[in-house]
Amino acid sequence: MNERVVLIGAGSAVFTRGLVLDMLRREWDLDLALVDTDPEALKVAEGLARKLIEALGAKNVRLRAETDRRKVLKGATVVICTVGVGGRRAWEQDVLIPRKFGVFQPVGDSVMPGGTSRALRMIPAMAEVARDVLDLAPNALFFNYGNPMACVCHGVRMATGAEVVGLCHGVFHVAAYLAKALGVSRESLRYTAVGINHLTWFTEVFSGGADAMPALRRIARQRLGRPLDRDGLGTRFEEAGTAKDGETPAQDNPFSWELFDLFGAFPAVLDRHVCEFFPQFFADGRYYGKTLGVDTYSVEQTVAHGDKRYAEMKADALGEQPLSGEYLKRCGGEHEQVTDIVESIRHNDGAVYSANLPNRGQVPNLPAGAIVESPAIADGGRLKPLQQAPLPAALAGTLATRFQWVETVAEAALEGSREKFIQALVLDGSVREFDLAAKLADALLEAQRPYLPRFFGKEQACPATA
Repeated sequence: MNERVVLIGAGSAVFTRGLVLDMLRREWDLDLALVDTDPEALKVAEGLARKLIEALGAKNVRLRAETDRRKVLKGATVVICTVGVGGRRAWEQDVLIPRKFGVFQPVGDSVMPGGTSRALRMIPAMAEVARDVLDLAPNALFFNYGNPMACVCHGVRMATGAEVVGLCHGVFHVAAYLAKALGVSRESLRYTAVGINHLTWFTEVFSGGADAMPALRRIARQRLGRPLDRDGLGTRFEEAGTAKDGETPAQDNPFSWELFDLFGAFPAVLDRHVCEFFPQFFADGRYYGKTLGVDTYSVEQTVAHGDKRYAEMKADALGEQPLSGEYLKRCGGEHEQVTDIVESIRHNDGAVYSANLPNRGQVPNLPAGAIVESPAIADGGRLKPLQQAPLPAALAGTLATRFQWVETVAEAALEGSREKFIQALVLDGSVREFDLAAKLADALLEAQRPYLPRFFGKEQACPATA
């Protein structure tokens, strides 16, 4: 295969490491361009990529690094975005500022005030990326990994019409989690998962051709019948570096199992993300005797781990020593299916993946045009959503206001509308007073001012940093 891949937001070094390694193992004839507006982050990504190429002796790869994406987009066949405007420092403010108003988040990148604030930065920047893709590489496969996924994909399509596809490894990850709970291999599992990114409902699960949902219901009741290890709850998780790749303690995710027991469908992506969609159950951050984002699924620990990993990768990328063997081991994470997806599309092989695409009737009782995460097939040179049965009314109900929240957030971001930002905070449900919503909105806008020119009477000009 001959591919010209442009990775925008390459300063996300963990993603870049995994993706580059996967592409090198595919042995594609590859032109790879790394793009990041932060020259230092770009230098790290480039150093890491060059050392990986050297370690694997990949002579069929041509690498280029640029801060200006327009210099490398022309003729691209694949564009992958891992943009995170403002990086970890802006993300910290998305979480720490709401805490002052009594709102606690374990992640803060998808919904709640943190996810809403992040969307205001992400949507205009990604719309500018999309315009350049349409101008210079209109036939490229265009993938987004940036959060909040539904908001970014909807906002980009609203502003530009670009056919961006949202990808996330969450459903893939939870499939492995459920397979482990069932004591079967992930490869033996077949499933249907439908919803909004980070609240995607597994409505069907089969193992070896047999319905596995009754067995999962029994497992749920067994787990919910045991006393919780409250001290250990939410302390071992991959994003904080306190658990191995893919490891999830058996006692964790009680809320997800409770939802499964009630609704008969299992939610992805487990408690750390899912509980943010149900803020009414976690007033003041209370979570089974702990506090979300503080002593369970600690955001500070997650950010510190990200800083530490970046520092380590920087030292390895820019140092004189070759990379250790650990770098050559395949790692899991957000990148892990994208090379599979590209090959499946090129070969029209009919493989099915979870993708975020506009609802064109594939889920009949969800809003038309809403960005729905659901099964899609590699066919006809792209990912096409597969027709699904209507969701049960209760499951559709858990999603209904979320899609309208997405619409409101996208309008707020593209218009620079403080009023619609406040409306989105009210729709989200984690802020209990109108006045509080307005004060929180103003605090977040002020903290993120450098990345929000539209809210302060300026044209969009903020950098899309990773």
